[in-house]
Amino acid sequence: MKLSFKILLTLTLVITVVFGQHLKDVEIEVKVNDLLRQMTFAEKVGQMTLFSGTNKRYEQMIREGKIGSLLNVIGMEENNRIQKIAIEESRLGIPLVIGLDVIHGYRTIFPIPLAASASWDTVLIRRAAEIAAKEAASAGIHWTFAPMVDIARDARWGRIAEGAGEDPFLGSAVSRAQVLGFQGEDLADPLTLLACAKHYVGYGAAEGGRDYNTVDFSERTLREIYLPSFRAAVDAGVGTLMSAFNEIGGVPASANQFTLRNILKEEWGFDGFVVSDWNSIGELVAHGIAKDRLEAGVKGLTAGIDMDMEGRCYTTDMEALVADGTLLEELIDDAVRRILRMKFKLGLFEHSYIDENLQKGLILHQDHIQTALELARESIVLLKNEDGVLPLNRKELNTIALIGPLADDKDAPLGTWRCEGKREDVITVYEGLKNKFGNDVKIIYAKGCDVKNNSRSEFNKALKAARKADIVVMVMGESADMSGEAASRANLNLPGVQAELINAIAETKKPVVLVLMNGRPLTLSNVESKVTAIVESWHLGIQHGNAVADVLTGDYNPSGKLTVTFPRSAGQIPIYYNHKNTGRPGDPDTKFSSKYIDLPSSPLYPFGYGLSYTKFKYSDIKVLNNRLLSTDELVVSANVKNTGKRAGDEVVQLYIRDIVGSVTRPVKELKGFQRVALEAGEQKTVQFRVSVQELSFYDSDMKYTVEPGNFSVMIGGNSVEVLTTDFKVVSLK
Repeated sequence: MKLSFKILLTLTLVITVVFGQHLKDVEIEVKVNDLLRQMTFAEKVGQMTLFSGTNKRYEQMIREGKIGSLLNVIGMEENNRIQKIAIEESRLGIPLVIGLDVIHGYRTIFPIPLAASASWDTVLIRRAAEIAAKEAASAGIHWTFAPMVDIARDARWGRIAEGAGEDPFLGSAVSRAQVLGFQGEDLADPLTLLACAKHYVGYGAAEGGRDYNTVDFSERTLREIYLPSFRAAVDAGVGTLMSAFNEIGGVPASANQFTLRNILKEEWGFDGFVVSDWNSIGELVAHGIAKDRLEAGVKGLTAGIDMDMEGRCYTTDMEALVADGTLLEELIDDAVRRILRMKFKLGLFEHSYIDENLQKGLILHQDHIQTALELARESIVLLKNEDGVLPLNRKELNTIALIGPLADDKDAPLGTWRCEGKREDVITVYEGLKNKFGNDVKIIYAKGCDVKNNSRSEFNKALKAARKADIVVMVMGESADMSGEAASRANLNLPGVQAELINAIAETKKPVVLVLMNGRPLTLSNVESKVTAIVESWHLGIQHGNAVADVLTGDYNPSGKLTVTFPRSAGQIPIYYNHKNTGRPGDPDTKFSSKYIDLPSSPLYPFGYGLSYTKFKYSDIKVLNNRLLSTDELVVSANVKNTGKRAGDEVVQLYIRDIVGSVTRPVKELKGFQRVALEAGEQKTVQFRVSVQELSFYDSDMKYTVEPGNFSVMIGGNSVEVLTTDFKVVSLK
């Protein structure tokens, strides 16, 4: 067989790249092992130690090789100064890794992760992570404690704001995009960051939605719901993972050998390092599985945690435990080897200092701000639009009453974990509308109330403004500190007297557009019927106001879709679309069925839901072959037509249901999605290709397999309104 020159050249390039990368990895391992042989026990433990900030004592410990990494040291000059101590004043000159929580931007702040996930645009999400990495790396940061890939089914949990919602398929896609964005094609690139997938694992399943709380689920649920997004990060090459605060079935995640060592390091072959969350090893004492920090350190290290963040549990006291056989020194060597490997991959030994010219013109670059605006617009979800009140009709509009405690707030749009974001960089909704309308439309602003307190002293000013206006825009929701870490809420209604103000304004009979600003789903049943339109804007970052103004005026047609279910009441929680059926599925007409007697079981807004200023019609779903072997590929398509009068983007979603299994299966599972742009009147055929192996699950023997049988396949614009057909997986026998 003859191969063309082009094919031979391609093969040669592929082999060269693969071999070159392999050679580079081999060279790194040689260097790591050589350095490891020179290290004292104290220096090894030093590499496994991560402290926050710096001071004279820490600087001396760096000189002695007793600290290998720092976090929360910000600024190029300071980081170079500290790095110089490690390089030039310690015995072995091992560079520090300097970390920071760069969650959704460094100085250019993007939408919070939950908001960004509502764009379903993994390309743009990756781009935002690239920009965050560039800005942070230029300021001397090597490592970000992101992405948070925890699946969360409970909106009471404050950290739901930091992830991609409730679905493991979408969560895995976002996880992959963020890792690739932060780390780039080569970690040695000075404008990349070492990523850290967190919190491993199950943290999003905290009982009662209460942060740091107990978690308990089956191994099947662990593997099918909570592990996939971490596996996606590992497959994408993530360099580090962070262990979680919670316990899992009686064993804290930061001492869980099954998840850390057995699954992550052995089953998945992860070769990076695991860092604890802040003092999560030390907290093993409070959990009640260690009598002191030394024992906690032994348990954490044995389980598979390589670096201790602010726990002070990895100390030279361990040397005596190695001597008496209580602790294997091989575990310490493995941890240090993993840490050194990442330092070499980051290029820190060759390029230890940050070039002072690197940052010039990079922070808040116009391209970065434009990307922040694009992602903010795509993250907005239109939840309600009665009588087509939106977009605002400029020709018929003279006066807008802009009401609400967040309408001109420069802090809330930054959201939780805003890194180096500054209030002065933020465009508020008020500023965005002023930028949009100029002097063409009068805007009467009235705060009306505060977010948290119950004062009604500003109600009358708000009512006066509403009576003078053609339309009322109310910007309500949560302040930035009401979501994120340690910000769990038992009640998900609008806080304070905001709902009361909405109801009062509704009495004026003016059309009311409610713009929500929040870090989690809210329960809106007490206001939903009183307003004409609802725009879910989340916390969108520095371009919040411009993005909202673009959507309200129709300069941008909203396309966001929910990645987490909105409940009618907190009493429905946990609520999620990919639930199991019961032996007595909910039926409002049957007494003895799984339902509430005082509330529908259905959500207020389902997973995948989001409106547009145009309409999309789905038709003609079909599978290419409805009898498939386990080695085949499912090919399914449907027509999507824009039946409205303006162009728009639709997020087309594919769901699968395994009708009968050896164990119970969800009523549907997301298995694909595509963003499709359609002009008015345009129709496209959207095709999905899904390997039958992607239909695998853990059977009654915990074997990951595809079982022959009947399946439903669904395509639609959300998880409820779908077209359905079927296919069958057949056995070779």
